[in-house]
Amino acid sequence: MINDRLIDAGDVPLAVRDFGGDQPPLLLLHGAGGNLAMMTTLARALRPNHRVITVDLRGHGRSGEGSWTWDTALGDLAAVCVQMEIERPAVVGHSLGGMLAALWGQRHPEAPGVVSLDGNPPPVTPAQLPGMDPEKAAAELARLHGLFDRVEAMAGQVIEADQLADLVEGQRAAARDMGANEKVWIEGFRRNLAHDNGETSMRPSAAVTTQLRTLMNELDLGPVYAGTSCPELVVLATRNLPQQEPFAELYEAHRRYLLDQVRAAGHPRYIQLADASHAMVIEQPAVLAGLITDFLRSE
Repeated sequence: MINDRLIDAGDVPLAVRDFGGDQPPLLLLHGAGGNLAMMTTLARALRPNHRVITVDLRGHGRSGEGSWTWDTALGDLAAVCVQMEIERPAVVGHSLGGMLAALWGQRHPEAPGVVSLDGNPPPVTPAQLPGMDPEKAAAELARLHGLFDRVEAMAGQVIEADQLADLVEGQRAAARDMGANEKVWIEGFRRNLAHDNGETSMRPSAAVTTQLRTLMNELDLGPVYAGTSCPELVVLATRNLPQQEPFAELYEAHRRYLLDQVRAAGHPRYIQLADASHAMVIEQPAVLAGLITDFLRSE
């Protein structure tokens, strides 16, 4: 029995979806700009072997608005565990959620396991792009972060009423292009619509978007991996998303850096998932569910 509820995390209410059952608990976390609905297909694939609980991270979906730090987000997850009466959950996250899973593992050595599904900060320096000419790397980083600047500037903008139907239809087309469950995809889109004083905008807000971007740009996962003692699995992408293709050389170099980083840490297991992009949760949910379940059973 799937159950949606709001819990009190102190300064913000948090929306959670409990997929039920009496199997070992697993928190499943979405990426930046997403929400719990976008993890539904993977949650269903995991449900035979886990009690899956998905969460709208603060500032996303139906959860409350609040200042974003790693500490506040990890505190939110702890509050979910207390109020949902779950002990020692595995934590699995995609993108931003994967970074949170890694940080949770560092702070919770008692955890049965944490899994990062391509949960990596973006490249910010030429040193994170091995094999590229440093001058070209710097120029490509400037071009990439200029694009990120434009995306950030659009965050939280009001959506005019006559634009909404076209946006929904565009999302349906995107779901078809990705081979995603259209109903799940549209629920995810609609769940991030905020309605206030007769106006509609898309979450996360401009303020949260800026906070998240700063946090991710400043995060170095190398010391996090090295300082973690609970079992940890890192699943890495092996190809670009279509929108990453204009930066193909940069992303290929960054994937080399990420592989070097996880190897150097020595602790996590890692998998370079064949034919997987950053959208691996959509592309290969059944494969990921098998990898996650097998990993957690082996520990």
